[in-house]
Amino acid sequence: MRISDSNLLAAIAALGVEHKAGVSLAQKTSLEIGGTSDVLVIHKHESLPGLIQLLKDKNVPHRFLGGGSNVLLPDGELPWVVLQLARQDPEVRFEGNNVFVDCAADLGRTVTTCAKHDLGGMEGLIGVPGSIGGALRMNAGAYGTQIGTHVREVKIYRAAAGQIETLRGSEINFEYRHTSFAPDDIMLTVRLELPSKSYSEILQGIRICNEKRRASQPLNQKSAGCIFKNPPGGSAGRMIDELGLKGHSVGDARVSDRHANFFINAGHATQSDMLALIADVRRRVREKYGIELEEEVIVWKEQ
Repeated sequence: MRISDSNLLAAIAALGVEHKAGVSLAQKTSLEIGGTSDVLVIHKHESLPGLIQLLKDKNVPHRFLGGGSNVLLPDGELPWVVLQLARQDPEVRFEGNNVFVDCAADLGRTVTTCAKHDLGGMEGLIGVPGSIGGALRMNAGAYGTQIGTHVREVKIYRAAAGQIETLRGSEINFEYRHTSFAPDDIMLTVRLELPSKSYSEILQGIRICNEKRRASQPLNQKSAGCIFKNPPGGSAGRMIDELGLKGHSVGDARVSDRHANFFINAGHATQSDMLALIADVRRRVREKYGIELEEEVIVWKEQ
């Protein structure tokens, strides 16, 4: 979607929000799938309530895009203006075992920054792509680690109230790949409480996790991580593998040969290709195992 109203553009600029016209969103997602839209880059969290209200008053549909690592976007001209947070400086601040992190910060870089301050507990997240905000929304986890375990406080833009609020960790429900955040809430900053560990001990844990990832995941291919959540007591990847679906494709959307729950963009896949592959694999799993797989990837669908 494009913003052409000069008065609206002036009002956006007055809020300190940067307007970028006609951005290719495929370049902002790990799947490299997505069309074009104007992007509004928010440099100051305090400008969010005014910006959202302005867009509502002008009937401008909008959606928020985080790090782009767990999302499948439509092709062509998107029917929304896209909002993104600019990274703050500094991204990470320390007070003892408490770590204050900007939610636009890269998750992996945050883990290593904490390690250099002898704070561990998140080693398993080192190879999980995306931002801190995205990790919070999905309660990202790997190798026995979940970010929600360490959350003590989150500052969010609460869309329902149209204002910025601070939630205690105890007020947030963290479950497997799910949280109690509303879909249109925007995470701004988080306070984590991490255990003290020696840098060498943390580094060893990071090396082990990295070796496991390199051995089992298509790290150098265009993917959104796991497409499906694991069903209770089961493994989506194992079931897909047992069905012989590694390498199965629709257009340029393909089930990874390395990890069956990773679907890759093998060339110029479209959202339609990927959705058709997801639907086909889900159907086959349902027919064989009687299990309805739930998507872990977030799909932006045009109404």
